[in-house]
Amino acid sequence: MEALYTWMLDNGLDPNLLPYGAGALAFVILLVIYLYLRGSKTEQQASPTSAVETEARETVESRQVADGAGSAPVETEQDTTEARTQTEVAVESALEVETPVEAKPEAFVEVEPEQPEPEAVEPEADVADEAEQLAQERAEAERQALEQAEAEKAAAEAAARQKAEEEAVAAKAAAEQAEREAAEKARVEAEKAAAEAAAKAEAEQGEARQTRLFERIKSGLSRTKSGLTEQLGSLFLGAKEIDDDLLEEIETLLLMADVGVEATTEIVTRLTERVARKQLKDPEALREALKEELAELLGGVEHPLRLPQDKSPAVILMVGVNGVGKTTTIGKLAKRYQSEGKSVMLAAGDTFRAAAVEQLQVWGERNNVPVVAQHTGADSASVLFDALQSAKAKGVDVLIADTAGRLQNKDNLMQELQKVVRVMQKIDPSAPHEVMLVLDAGTGQNAISQAKQFKEAVGVTGITLTKLDGTAKGGIIFAIAKQFGLPIRFIGVGEQVDDLRPFEANEFVKALFD
Repeated sequence: MEALYTWMLDNGLDPNLLPYGAGALAFVILLVIYLYLRGSKTEQQASPTSAVETEARETVESRQVADGAGSAPVETEQDTTEARTQTEVAVESALEVETPVEAKPEAFVEVEPEQPEPEAVEPEADVADEAEQLAQERAEAERQALEQAEAEKAAAEAAARQKAEEEAVAAKAAAEQAEREAAEKARVEAEKAAAEAAAKAEAEQGEARQTRLFERIKSGLSRTKSGLTEQLGSLFLGAKEIDDDLLEEIETLLLMADVGVEATTEIVTRLTERVARKQLKDPEALREALKEELAELLGGVEHPLRLPQDKSPAVILMVGVNGVGKTTTIGKLAKRYQSEGKSVMLAAGDTFRAAAVEQLQVWGERNNVPVVAQHTGADSASVLFDALQSAKAKGVDVLIADTAGRLQNKDNLMQELQKVVRVMQKIDPSAPHEVMLVLDAGTGQNAISQAKQFKEAVGVTGITLTKLDGTAKGGIIFAIAKQFGLPIRFIGVGEQVDDLRPFEANEFVKALFD
């Protein structure tokens, strides 16, 4: 059967038609059998006379044989004629028996219908049964084929519905994904726009704040500016050409502004060399060259304070004589580091000066900063030792320690500072991490001698120059930069917290000349 199906598929025929072909063939065969059997029966019914005639002839012959047994046969024409006549009579008699005679009413007798012989009925019944069976099989095949077709149609429709549903689900998921992506994109773009706007606003605010701060620096340096740069401006404005007299007047003004002998000599020498090389053609060019020389000199000491990140706490030891603004500078530094997110602790190590402890405690309360202190006259090293232990235990980021600044007993002061350093190093060998010298710009050349003494005693690592807003001797910064080369960390140009500014060489020179 599989071979037949394969053959039909190979020849382009539908295997589903096989049941219909088989049923039609069986029907044809049965029909042929039926017609053959029916023809035989008709032939038998069409020749009854022959059968009767044969039977009569056999009867006559048997009689003749019986008669001849006693006498010799006489073959005469009469005998033959008589025999033929008898035969014809017998045939007629048989025909009369076979031919139905109309029954008379009075002689009507109910006769049972003649039953057909089984041999004649059985073939017809078999053919009918087989035809009915074939019809049933054909109907069953058609029903199964119809059911299969309907099942296949239903399966195809179900598959189509499932595919449509899957496509609808996929389309919905794709639409939702696209919507989410669009929303995410819009959110990112909105955040980006907001960030850019915030950055722009912050930059504008920063620029505005920077401008304000620059104006404050400029205002704070007004006295120095009036004593140095304005006179220089008048000098350059009145000069028509660059000559030795102009260079000498520049030198005099620099010395009067406490720029210092070494710094002044170096600056004037460089300007003279540039004039000799014809690099400077007029007084205005000379003025720009002077600004460049001053900025270059200060650029060598422009090093912002960078506290170590791996130390807890980072220790800043503040040193300087009384009255230079150490305590005020400590308070401003504490506020600055707080604004940067660092935890701060203060140590009142100036136990000699009256009210020094109370002044530092006021700054601590104002900025919500803890202060470690003892009574006036206590050992400064002991106070700083306790403060460092406490800061280390509490995980404080920055410890700022104040120290005494008496000058009337210089030797004792320096020994005390050296002791403080030794005591701190027992807890942290790398402490202090910054020794910041605070100098008052108004002291002029005295600031040079103070820087020298503290540098020799405790190894100063940075300088803060205060009170620039109250003096015309701001040129001392050039002298300090030239003589010591120590980093200048901050400059003080006012009483506000923001008036303690990280030192920037170009900004400082620009504030002097613009």
